[in-house]
Amino acid sequence: MKSLLKLSLITLLVIGFASCSSDDDSNNNEGNAKLAIRLTDAPGDYDAVFIDVQEVVIKYNGGQDDVTLGINAGIYDLLELTAGVNVLLFNNEVPAGNISQIRLVLGEQNTIVVDGQPLPLDTPSAQQSGLKIQVNENLEPGILYEFMLDFDVDKSIVAQGNGGYSLKPVIRATTAAESGAISGTIIPPGIITMITADNGTTQISTYANPAGEFLVSGVPDGTYTITIQADIALGIPPIVIDNVIVVQGEITNMGQIDLEP
Repeated sequence: MKSLLKLSLITLLVIGFASCSSDDDSNNNEGNAKLAIRLTDAPGDYDAVFIDVQEVVIKYNGGQDDVTLGINAGIYDLLELTAGVNVLLFNNEVPAGNISQIRLVLGEQNTIVVDGQPLPLDTPSAQQSGLKIQVNENLEPGILYEFMLDFDVDKSIVAQGNGGYSLKPVIRATTAAESGAISGTIIPPGIITMITADNGTTQISTYANPAGEFLVSGVPDGTYTITIQADIALGIPPIVIDNVIVVQGEITNMGQIDLEP
């Protein structure tokens, strides 16, 4: 849990610079849909994971041309994008239609920090064609669609035999209209705490920030078991809370959860 010692609440980036282009102005769908794309992260056991995000490409079904989005490009530490913090990559109009994929195209400045040592993070496929995220969503004209791209760093980083690391991404794509969220506050604050929601088929985790606040986002509606696990070095037993109900489009607030009742 070395990376968690560096957790800090960063300001939500709300700069939305966007433009979209296509080589062919003719398509089968009239009008534009509104699209927002945000990047967030499930936690991982590293000091930092820096991803060089350069472009986002959306791919359409039905013969429509791909669209390359002008995004809020930059190098982001995925491990700072937890507890509800996210980066707004894109917020503008795109042609309406049925999209099959969102592709995240990375640059060459991808690194991982392990035990204080920065190391290159090998991402050859992402630099060429992009990280492929299946979405299969029909964008209707005039409707706002907000996609949350949620990296699972723990499952996405692969240690190589030569001592290096490569990125084989595990990314969930959810929309605000199709999922809910779970929030709450861990007391006392300042304790490294992981919160996991599990309904038997879906398991989603995040960490509380230094103020004790957490937000498990992109949770499909249903009934979940929530496990609160403080840093095991402290000897605090986990707290398990059953029958937490998540409703589509709503945030289920669990209130304060005391680690030391």
